[in-house]
Amino acid sequence: MGATSMMLSGFCSNTTIPSLHSAKIPFSATVSPPTISSTCSFPQSHKWVIFRVGSCSRTIRACRNSVVEAGGGSSGEDLRSGTRRKKLAVFVSGGGSNFRSIYEASVQGSILGDIVVLVTNKRGCGGAEFAREKGIPIVLFPKTKDEFEGISPADLVASLRGFEVDFVLLAGYLKLLPAELIRAYPKSILNIHPSLLPAFGGKGYYGMKVHKAVVASGARFSGPTIHFVDEHYDTGRILAQTVVPVLPNDTPEEVATRVLQEEHRLYVEVVEAMCEDRIVWRQDGVPLIQSKENPNEYR
Repeated sequence: MGATSMMLSGFCSNTTIPSLHSAKIPFSATVSPPTISSTCSFPQSHKWVIFRVGSCSRTIRACRNSVVEAGGGSSGEDLRSGTRRKKLAVFVSGGGSNFRSIYEASVQGSILGDIVVLVTNKRGCGGAEFAREKGIPIVLFPKTKDEFEGISPADLVASLRGFEVDFVLLAGYLKLLPAELIRAYPKSILNIHPSLLPAFGGKGYYGMKVHKAVVASGARFSGPTIHFVDEHYDTGRILAQTVVPVLPNDTPEEVATRVLQEEHRLYVEVVEAMCEDRIVWRQDGVPLIQSKENPNEYR
């Protein structure tokens, strides 16, 4: 595969592919999405179905049964609220429990958005396995010695544009995002961190390392923080936090369990607000969440 190739994978069933009916041999179809042109390949009975999007040297490889529209997932207005359903990209490096919580909330209808693509730096991680089970395409990023089929920052942006992604959600993704992506999605990338930022944040603070540092410090409280992403680790504007107690005899594992429960609840709540266009920015640049029940109240 060439240096500019992009790889997606996923397995789903009963996916409707507009204009591409069940083929038994390779075939082609041409469409023209507004922001990306590329060539996608999808296996069908051990063969490849070619899905051409304009003319470009990039190749997206994906399962024939994956969502293959440029934007993937469902779209259009939600009939209850009149709000356009948003398209979400989730980034993971591990088990992806927050990814699963957001996915379930989307399927159940509380989130007016659909996860149309998963981005990971580890194709075998739990989050990627869950995406395959649910038929969500997977993009490998970045290219490394372990993931040589990973894509470049420019191709990552082009891929997300091709899926018509509105918002990017980091859910345990351990790589620093490239500046190209930050510039392409201003005020549209969220991350969740397992401490009350700015405490216990920055490079090297992730996963159980955070909880060990919290317990060792003697801190009496911890909790998850959701913040917008900038070009550094954990320094973007804070959007939401919740507090959990750190008890005198807590182990890091006990703190981690308590914080993770709040992560699942808080991230879903924030993504709900994001998809409903309820994030507002104060004049000094601080983001706030507008109350769904009372638009004059913020958190």
